[in-house]
Amino acid sequence: MIYIFIAMFFFFFFGMPIAFGILSSTIYYLLFSGQSRELLAFSTRVISASDSYVLLAVPFFMLAAELMNEAKITDRIFSFAKSLVGHIPGGLGHVNIMASIIFAGMSGSGLADTSGLGKVEIKAMKDEGYDPAFSAAVTASSAIIGPIIPPSICMVVGAVVTNTSVGRMLVGGIIPGFMMGAGLMTVVYFLSKKRGYPKAPRATMKDIW
Repeated sequence: MIYIFIAMFFFFFFGMPIAFGILSSTIYYLLFSGQSRELLAFSTRVISASDSYVLLAVPFFMLAAELMNEAKITDRIFSFAKSLVGHIPGGLGHVNIMASIIFAGMSGSGLADTSGLGKVEIKAMKDEGYDPAFSAAVTASSAIIGPIIPPSICMVVGAVVTNTSVGRMLVGGIIPGFMMGAGLMTVVYFLSKKRGYPKAPRATMKDIW
């Protein structure tokens, strides 16, 4: 087994993507351990494992996130979240969390959340006088909600691997996701009151709609 890890770290050292590094090190082990006959079965399993209609959801979630980033929909999500919770003490901190919850329901990815909304959120918070460390911490913490609230890439993959109902897995993430959001907003509220962070004027119904 040690040869697999040596080969794997060798491939990683030269910048090979993780998935291909693991695949290449496995093939290397089979070739040089006298188990070349297993390569046929290995290739068949790799193809059959990826031949799943359910797993097609993963690239489409990622595509949706990229389309929203390119179309600047993330800015509109941020503005909508600001109209909802921006008037609470520590307004932009709550906006950050609310926007992440909304975006999580579209992309299913924490990385997409951070890359899409992160730049907008941190810049807006710094411009309003929020501490940069606090802004980054809220953004990173709220991005964790992405893999919890459906649609969730992690839950889709987990359901396929464990042969569990995808629908039940996704529904099971709704309550924990909102509980995480509420917990984060509670912490942001008390820290913002303590540090005197600003809040936005209360939005009218016209601003919200």
